[in-house]
Amino acid sequence: MASADKNLSVFSTGGLPDVSHKRFAVLVAEWNEEITGALAEGAVNTLLKHGVLPENIVKRAVPGSYELSFGAQVMAQRPDIDAVIAIGCVIQGETRHNDYINNAVAQGLTQVALKYNKPVIFGVLTPNTHQQALDRAGGIHGNKGDEAAITAIKMLGLH
Repeated sequence: MASADKNLSVFSTGGLPDVSHKRFAVLVAEWNEEITGALAEGAVNTLLKHGVLPENIVKRAVPGSYELSFGAQVMAQRPDIDAVIAIGCVIQGETRHNDYINNAVAQGLTQVALKYNKPVIFGVLTPNTHQQALDRAGGIHGNKGDEAAITAIKMLGLH
């Protein structure tokens, strides 16, 4: 998705489907809010830039990244939601909590997408350090939220 220069905000947008009539849920983990807030802002701004109407973006918070799977299920089961973007950040730290959380979230989001036949996008950063997270949340590597929004738009083109 991202270009060879590793800037997450540089990608091919050719042939994007018309999403002006689509509704998106943007779920944002409150844990690491400095990071997740920037990612969510990038996702929302990218959706708007590509024709999504502001009233067609439903933004909800969940306590942490682990809760994204359940939040995604709540949103995906709604008939008025076409795609879900899950935004989170789990920093490595000194324990292995990230191994368990990241795996559970990835599996959970995949299951929700398959169960509801809707795009559910993994917009969760899994960096080793806080600085790496900042670099990917609007820093030197762009914004992973931008990439998550473009991914959601492109996946809706499959329907």
